[in-house]
Amino acid sequence: MVRLMEQKILQLLGQADYVPSNVPELIQLLQLPRGQQQVLQNHLKGLMQRGLIVRTKGNRYIVAKEADLIPGVIQITRGGRGFVQPEEAGLGEIGIPESGTSTALHGDRVLVRLDIRSTGLRKNAPQENSGTVVRILERGRKQFVGTLQKGRQFFYVTPDDPRLPSAIHVPEARDVGRKPNLGDKVVVEILSWESRYTPPEGEIIEVLGAPDAEGVDMLSVLRHYDLPLHFPKNVLAEANSIAKSRPDNQPSPEEIQGRIDCRKHQVITIDPDDARDFDDAIYLQKFGKEQWKLWVHIADVSHYVKPGSPLDVEAKKRGNSTYLVDRVIPMLPEALSNELCSLKPGLDRLTKCVEFVLSKEGHVVSSKFYAAVIHSKRRFTYKEAFAVLQKTPGDDIEQMLHDANAMAQQIRDHRFKNGSLDLDFPENKIRLDEHGKVLRIERIENDVSHQLIEEYMLLANEAVAGRLMQLDSPAVYRVHESPKEKRLNDYREEVLSHRVPCGNLNNRPEVQKLLAKLGTIPIGQALKIGFLKSLMRARYAVEPLGHYGLAKTKYTHFTSPIRRYADLIVHRALFEKEQLQVSTAKQIAEHISLTEKNSSDAERDSKEVKLYAYLEAQMTSKKPQPYSALVTDVRNFGFFVDVSDLGMSGLVPLSAIPDDFFMFDPGRNQLVGRQTRRVIRLGDKLTVQIYKLDRQKKQVDFTLVGEKPARLDSRANVEDKIKPKKPKFFEMMPNKKKKRPRR
Repeated sequence: MVRLMEQKILQLLGQADYVPSNVPELIQLLQLPRGQQQVLQNHLKGLMQRGLIVRTKGNRYIVAKEADLIPGVIQITRGGRGFVQPEEAGLGEIGIPESGTSTALHGDRVLVRLDIRSTGLRKNAPQENSGTVVRILERGRKQFVGTLQKGRQFFYVTPDDPRLPSAIHVPEARDVGRKPNLGDKVVVEILSWESRYTPPEGEIIEVLGAPDAEGVDMLSVLRHYDLPLHFPKNVLAEANSIAKSRPDNQPSPEEIQGRIDCRKHQVITIDPDDARDFDDAIYLQKFGKEQWKLWVHIADVSHYVKPGSPLDVEAKKRGNSTYLVDRVIPMLPEALSNELCSLKPGLDRLTKCVEFVLSKEGHVVSSKFYAAVIHSKRRFTYKEAFAVLQKTPGDDIEQMLHDANAMAQQIRDHRFKNGSLDLDFPENKIRLDEHGKVLRIERIENDVSHQLIEEYMLLANEAVAGRLMQLDSPAVYRVHESPKEKRLNDYREEVLSHRVPCGNLNNRPEVQKLLAKLGTIPIGQALKIGFLKSLMRARYAVEPLGHYGLAKTKYTHFTSPIRRYADLIVHRALFEKEQLQVSTAKQIAEHISLTEKNSSDAERDSKEVKLYAYLEAQMTSKKPQPYSALVTDVRNFGFFVDVSDLGMSGLVPLSAIPDDFFMFDPGRNQLVGRQTRRVIRLGDKLTVQIYKLDRQKKQVDFTLVGEKPARLDSRANVEDKIKPKKPKFFEMMPNKKKKRPRR
């Protein structure tokens, strides 16, 4: 009844001859009986909260879109700019300048007024959508973590997140367990924020403790990103009930009945050495003289997690598992994620299978989809699989692994020939000691053992997406939209400024050609990082918009239902008769896109807090370690570097290089030492060590190894030493104060 009334209102307001009307006029137009004014106002209020309609002068109502008002979720960068992903399909991302974000916080649902510009004679010129936040529809979060401080007359909390206001005014803490000390980490709830020119008002709801106390750093991350430490009792009860009904930790004969029996196959899993939930398994077998059969088995989570159950509700709420540096926040309780659903070796397990027939060259001849049961024969870590692939096979399973690798490499070659982009970078794995401190940092390369599994998972995801499109079944797709033409053109100008040949990047072959070139030159990695920044962020949508990076027109997520709710939804859409409503699928897609971003930010921050403590310890001990660094950007105040061994970026300010005065040459985008004539340019490899660290701003400064940080006495002394020559250079003195951009 509610939905029907809202549809009538929207239909009326959307008519071409509709004149903006107030409530009494709307009652007449909608032909509502007397006494329905309050009911109508409730519906209008609900539609306004969702950003679908707006109230204008004279309390008259119109469709928001007619006033160029677009609802969506805002993401705010560390620099203060905003980007809104509209809720309506087909509308591109809207950029919001820092001055136009109003009182919006990162993750809020907002109403944005689009900037409408005159196109003049260049009607086809590429333009990025921009706008201004005019209303906060719904706060994404109200609770944040920060440091308690005190001014002359009031207490305030400085948020850990640089995307938030610099201070939140709070009264003295009451009824929060214990009285906080100045400098403690606390959780604050924002109560009101009237204007971006005044601080928000809030109250302390939890005291976490001193920032250097053991465990407070990770507790701060958990609270800031609202990550749960425990499952609700009813969720655990359901998971334990499912597990206890199968005392041997295996499915019953009744559950196996009707499934394709693949238990005799030499099925294997390949995962990281610390993995505990095994989503996927593979098996490859020769099929006739010219073909092969490939089985991609995925854990059948949908068999145990039913729509609307407590397990399903909680899984949907979490959206995905979150992998912090010291723990996993799983989407499902361990009784399922690490046990009954996990494809452990030596145990029967239920799966959803994609069975392929492949040509000897690695092309898909046919595929089919069915429910199966397997009995995994062996679990490989990536390191173990890589070692097997470097030697002669010792048994049938190892021979199968060699065959699977050869086939995967052929499939990989086809993928890149079809336009897929090589955007892989090595990853860093932080290992902690028993006290939660950094023990070592391991470099994880994307070697053939990773590629073997990756190619088969991509193949399955693509096949499932194609099948869903054939069935025209509402589902959730993984989409990666093409980058904006303006961003690519700006990036192309950047590449050309470094005298690197670059064609039209709106043509995919030219992008591939450039990426191949970047892999062969010293400056290449730095420019490749710049290319990644020009791309759109992958997300979930109900429309199969394709995947730009993979060059696939059909793509979804099917292969990780233990840790991603999207995959669970796809399993149901493919195998179950009851179809998902499009509106429900859309809501789920938007929600899990946000939870994925939230988890990604939490994972990054969990690494950063440990690395900050690690680097602070080096500064305190006065024994900083040297690190190899790559120059990724050059500015008039210093140069940015990527420190791969730490997996982080930072700035080398010119003030940290006291033995020379550097001049910035914008034409060549380089710094030149006045005395030494030393040149620092994009792509240079240098050795650096920690110089300064600001946890609050989340900024790290490095200095060149061998350079002792020092400051010159006065600006006058500096100016006396500089000869007024070569006006094309911008002279940058080490002790000249420059406003650093927020990052």
